[in-house]
Amino acid sequence: QVQLVESGGGLVQAGGSLRLSCAASGRTFSSSAMGWFRQAPGKERDIVAAISWNGATTYYADSVKGRFTISRDNAKNTVDLQMNSLKPEDTAVYYCAAQQKPYGWGYNPYNYDYWGQGAQVTVSS
Repeated sequence: QVQLVESGGGLVQAGGSLRLSCAASGRTFSSSAMGWFRQAPGKERDIVAAISWNGATTYYADSVKGRFTISRDNAKNTVDLQMNSLKPEDTAVYYCAAQQKPYGWGYNPYNYDYWGQGAQVTVSS
């Protein structure tokens, strides 16, 4: 059974930092793109950041560029999201996601086949 499990969410003051981690089990994703998405109440699920299978290519939403960094460790089957200079508008449930096909790419949630259960990130002003 494939599982993606997020950890590291929580409550932080504006300007602070959090690091989200996603651990995959059940299969290896070392050849698959992975990403982080977020969904605020009443809003659609949007891309935050994505990383290619080998880490050579990354994508960031404009709203997080320069503040967030995505990274992966294929040996550990993990993907992380370092979030700095957090703002109240970053408050959302953050989801880790992975593609099934190897060497794919994409920023749309429909490009991704496996999802974690979500981690709440709350940034207070």
